[in-house]
Amino acid sequence: MSRLDSAIRRLEAQRACLEAAARLIGELPGPLLEVGLGNGRTFDHLREILPGREIFALDRRIAAHPDCVPDSAHAVVGDFHDTVPKLLGLLGAPAALAHCDTGSGDRVASLELAAWLGPALDPVLVAGAVVTSDQPMAVPGWQVMALPEGVAAERYFLYRKGI
Repeated sequence: MSRLDSAIRRLEAQRACLEAAARLIGELPGPLLEVGLGNGRTFDHLREILPGREIFALDRRIAAHPDCVPDSAHAVVGDFHDTVPKLLGLLGAPAALAHCDTGSGDRVASLELAAWLGPALDPVLVAGAVVTSDQPMAVPGWQVMALPEGVAAERYFLYRKGI
């Protein structure tokens, strides 16, 4: 498969999982987390599919398209190891959804980060919260959810925090 085809499949899987997550959280209270703002595409999509929901975006530095940059009160800038443990104090309430797009070109480093990130996010998520991720996460109390139709296994990951 070409890198272009792979990127298209990843983006389609990402969109399908975000839209499934939006349906799953319904009226569940709490803000949303965009962990790995990148160029802001998924942040922008979350604004569209969940209008009126507060979204906090995390990244090492802001490099998003100017139309996709959160205001300063919702941009959490710095290394995840420093920022994630402080999130609950910033959010004001546990989050209902976390979209984690943290993979890099280094497979081992991406998996190590995901292994740390899942448990680190758990305390800032409300019971019943949904997590979408480009990397697998194994967190006690998180249920692996079925992927939307058309999303291949291991292409994207969908979890729900236990109630």
